[in-house]
Amino acid sequence: MKILVTGAAGFIGSHIVDAYVAAGHEVVAVDDLSTGLRENVNSRARFYELSICNSQLDELVADEKPEVINHHAAQIDVRKSVTSPCFDAEVNILGSLRLLEAAKVAGTQFVIFASTGGAIYGEQDYYPADEEHPLRPLSPYGVAKLAVEKYLTYYHLVHGIEYVALRYSNVYGPRQNPKGEAGVVAIFCEKILCGTQPIINGTGLQTRDYVYIDDVVRANLAVLSANKQAINRPFNIGTGVETNVVTVFKLLKELIGSDVEQVHGPAKPGEQMRSVLDCKQAAVLLGWQAEVTLQEGLRRTVEYYKERRTK
Repeated sequence: MKILVTGAAGFIGSHIVDAYVAAGHEVVAVDDLSTGLRENVNSRARFYELSICNSQLDELVADEKPEVINHHAAQIDVRKSVTSPCFDAEVNILGSLRLLEAAKVAGTQFVIFASTGGAIYGEQDYYPADEEHPLRPLSPYGVAKLAVEKYLTYYHLVHGIEYVALRYSNVYGPRQNPKGEAGVVAIFCEKILCGTQPIINGTGLQTRDYVYIDDVVRANLAVLSANKQAINRPFNIGTGVETNVVTVFKLLKELIGSDVEQVHGPAKPGEQMRSVLDCKQAAVLLGWQAEVTLQEGLRRTVEYYKERRTK
C-alpha cells in the first residue's frame, strides 16, 4: 500500500515509518521539522518538509494519492495547549481538517489517527478506563483530539472514509524528545545521565499508563489488516498498569546506576492524578496487547540515551 505518514520525523511517527517500510509499504513521510528530526526519517521513505497547516498539503496529497493516511503530526504539549489554545487548535483541529479534506479529494480510503487515552477521558470515574468511559477532557489538547475523532466520524458517515482512532496512553522509548515538557521518561533519562537534577512535580504519586514505543508501532501495523468490525471506532492503546512518577524515577536511577537525589517541585495546576487504560477491545478486535514490561522498556530506553551520548 501507499501510506502517507504525518509527523514522520517525530518520536512515534518515525518508528511507524520504519515499520511500514520494513513491511514493504510505499511510504510518503511528511513533517515540518518544528520538533521532529530529519535524521529520524527512514531513507527509503519519500520525505516532504511541510506543515499540515500549509495549503501546499492539498497538492501533495492530491499528487501522491495515498491509500492510507497515518496522522501523527500534532502540537503535543498539553501545558502549551492551556497557555496557547488558539495555536493548539490551529494545528490539531484545523491542520487535521485540512488533511481530511485533502484525503476526501484524493480518494484516500483509510485514516489512522493518533488520539489520546489520557487527556480525552479527564479525571476517570473508574480504573482502568475503557472506550465507553465519559469523555471529559481537561485541556484544549484533549478537546482538540476529541474534536478530530468527531470529524472522523463525520467524514466516514458523509464521505465514506474509514478510520481508526488510537487512544495512546503515555508512550515512551528511543527518540522521544527530552527537552520539552512532555515525556517524563525521556526528561529523567537525559537529566540523570547529564548529572542534572530532575524535578518531580508535586508528590510524584500521580500515576500514568506507560506503554513502550514498539508496542504502539505494532498497533499501527495491526489496524492495516483490521476487519470491518474493528474499524470506524477508537481503541485504547496502553498496558492497563498504572505506575507513579516516583517509581519511574527510582527505576531509572537504578538502571543508570546513579545516586541522584529525589527532589520535588510544585505540583502542576490541573494535572490528572490517575490515568490508566483498559485495552481489552484492542486485544479482542485487533489481536493486539502490550508485550514490553515497564522494566524492560525503561532498560531499552536508557541504553538508547547512553549510546546517543557517546556519538
